[in-house]
Amino acid sequence: MASITKRNGRYTVRVRRQGTTSQCKTFDRMAEARRWANELDRKIDLGQLSGDDCSLGDLLDRYMREVTPLKRGYRAEAYVVQRLRRSWLSDIWLSSLRSSHLARFRDERLKEVGPSTCRRDLSLISHAIRIAMSEWGFNLPGNPAANLRKPPESKGRTRRLEGDEEARLMVSCQASSNPYLQPLVILAVETAMRRGELLGLRWEHVQFDKSYVHLPLTKNGDSRDVPLSPLARQTIEALPRSLSGVVIPVHPEALKGLWNRATRRADITDLRFHDLRHEATTRFFEKGLGVMEVAAITGHKDLRMLQRYVQLRPEDLARKLG
Repeated sequence: MASITKRNGRYTVRVRRQGTTSQCKTFDRMAEARRWANELDRKIDLGQLSGDDCSLGDLLDRYMREVTPLKRGYRAEAYVVQRLRRSWLSDIWLSSLRSSHLARFRDERLKEVGPSTCRRDLSLISHAIRIAMSEWGFNLPGNPAANLRKPPESKGRTRRLEGDEEARLMVSCQASSNPYLQPLVILAVETAMRRGELLGLRWEHVQFDKSYVHLPLTKNGDSRDVPLSPLARQTIEALPRSLSGVVIPVHPEALKGLWNRATRRADITDLRFHDLRHEATTRFFEKGLGVMEVAAITGHKDLRMLQRYVQLRPEDLARKLG
């Protein structure tokens, strides 16, 4: 039987039936709570709900509790899961989930985000269902996301800082209410470090005597030493020491707002923070560094991937030919 309790203005439904797993969910409105309870009771009566069935949203909740924390990018993935939980797709029970549901979700999502973001959402859902089947004892006929047509990979961006954009950006970052924004942008352009690497850098990993920083764990799973240019070293030396031990104590979500406001003030469009990694990598090549030297700095294992970061200006190449 379903029981509904009200607490702090919200309604919690709990359904207990012999032979099935206890199900619990919270709603903002009583009508929604009753509708969910009635649908669950109907599924149990029809034999459509076994002890290993739940909504996709409940599965994602468990995935976020048990799997996401084991990943290096767990904060970013937790944000993705929370967003997926707000979708209509999360209300569908695994026993009723079909590829057609996911195809509809894919098509709707592509109207809001790019192909890579949509692919990431679908991959997360697919992995959660695969874990449920292989490790959590869910007896499903198959993974409806396994053979779903994924959006094509988007082409690598070629955006670089043009004209006086760098100067305008630096002035705008200096005017920010957050004193760490301008140093962060300078380090991104000087080192080609990823956003997560910059925001995760700790003081004990900075080697001032040898002019490099040590990254103990990077995106590809390896450690890496990143050399510091004179400007990068001066920038770090001028930073105040945070009690947290982090060199740049800025939350990734806070950075999004800071960056958007800074680019608007500078009247710069279509420039993402990750584009600064493209800019820095290309500048390394323009300074005459070889492919292996640049790869050692940026951490690219696949040299083909390194190519998409290299945007040599044709006018610079023309001058070299002349």
